[in-house]
Amino acid sequence: MRLKVGNLKRLLQRGRISFGQQYHSGGMDELDSAIVAALQADGRRSNRDLAAALGVSPSTTLERVRSLRERGVLAGVHYVVDPAQLGRPVQAMITVRLRPQSRGVVLGFRNFAIQLPETLQVFITTGAEDIVMHVAVPSTEALRDFVLDSLTKRREVAGVRTEVVFDHERNHVVAPAPRQG
Repeated sequence: MRLKVGNLKRLLQRGRISFGQQYHSGGMDELDSAIVAALQADGRRSNRDLAAALGVSPSTTLERVRSLRERGVLAGVHYVVDPAQLGRPVQAMITVRLRPQSRGVVLGFRNFAIQLPETLQVFITTGAEDIVMHVAVPSTEALRDFVLDSLTKRREVAGVRTEVVFDHERNHVVAPAPRQG
C-alpha cells in the first residue's frame, strides 16, 4: 500500500496516530510515531518524500529514522509476498503440543519449524498447545504430507491440529500504545 501525502495525514489524524500524544514505547513522540506509521505503510519511500508528507525538514526525518533504527523500533524493510504467486496457495494454521514441557524442547522445535520452507511464521503460545505455525503449501495433499512427514515424526510432538485458512488480512501499520496514566 503506497500512501499519498494527504492520505498519510488523514491516516494519522483519524486515530491510528493522534498528534499531540506521547507514547509508552521507547520515548517516542508524535513525529516518531508518524514516521513509523508512514514507513510501515511504504518502506520504500524516500527521505525527501517522508519529510514532505510530515511537514518537516529532510534532515529531521533522516535523524529520526536513524534514531528509530538504533533503538530497535525500526528493524528492517521487507516486501510482502503473496504465497499463492509463489505456488503456495493453501495456507494453514497448525497448533503443536510438545512433550516434555521444557524451554529447550520448545525453543528447539521453534528453531526447527522456522527453517522449514513451508513455514511463514512460528509463535510460542500459552494454553493447551505450545506452538502455532502459519504455513503455505501448494495443495491440501502437500499440507497433509507436511504435517505427517515434517511434524508428527518428531519425538517431542505430542499432538498436532491443522486448520486451513480460507482468507486473511494483515494490518501493516501498528501504532504504539498510548502512555497509561
